[in-house]
Amino acid sequence: MYESILVKKEGRLAYITINLPEVRNRLSKETVSEMLHTLEILKADDEVGVIVFTGQGEKAFAAGADITQLVKKNPLDVLSSGGMQEAYDYIESYEKPTIAMINGLALGGGCELALASDIRVMADHAKIGLPELNLAIIPGAGGTQRLTRIVGRGKALEMILLGKFLSAQEAQQSGLVSEVVPLFELKAKVEELADQILAKGPLAVKLAKIAVTLGADTDVKTGQMIERLAQAVLFATNDKQEGTSAFIEKRKPEFTAK
Repeated sequence: MYESILVKKEGRLAYITINLPEVRNRLSKETVSEMLHTLEILKADDEVGVIVFTGQGEKAFAAGADITQLVKKNPLDVLSSGGMQEAYDYIESYEKPTIAMINGLALGGGCELALASDIRVMADHAKIGLPELNLAIIPGAGGTQRLTRIVGRGKALEMILLGKFLSAQEAQQSGLVSEVVPLFELKAKVEELADQILAKGPLAVKLAKIAVTLGADTDVKTGQMIERLAQAVLFATNDKQEGTSAFIEKRKPEFTAK
């Protein structure tokens, strides 16, 4: 169906795999378009609860944008709609939880894809970084903003200005990734985390994402109001009643997303 990605459902997980290992899973305009098309389809699939992004092979998650396309871009292309920044905004605000399963190099646009995901899990041999300044450009798909919010201004400037690649261990120490495991354990770790998310109230998961994402871009008081309004919605749901009753009755809750 697609030329540069593979889509596979396993239980309630949907894996979107960038399938261009011969070019280190680079992110062309066509690849990003295919990913967005898939996400639109998966949004309406009630069987899918978590989206996992990864790359084919063991060398690269996604090693940056397609430079052959980048060299042709002009200033107006950057300002026009439909670019990678918009695509990653869509991924960041996606209503279902997303996990970046970083199986190898995550550089440039690949790093920014990981940053736009909710949770990042990394193989212990992998590296991650934003080397755009080597091309006399800057990270332009949200990298300067999301990296700063995740690791802080100082670390973000160090990574961007030096073009520094972090090892998996350094990325975890910086708070950039949640878990670091050997490659052969990577998929199992992602499934473990996904199962923990899927065990939660689905409406609460959706609204928690909204509260955190929108709240991060505003002042604390406004963020707290978003939080209160989200909580008010949840207090009116059957799932809230089920979750609290199950806790009191010491049984496993059965959520219905209602």
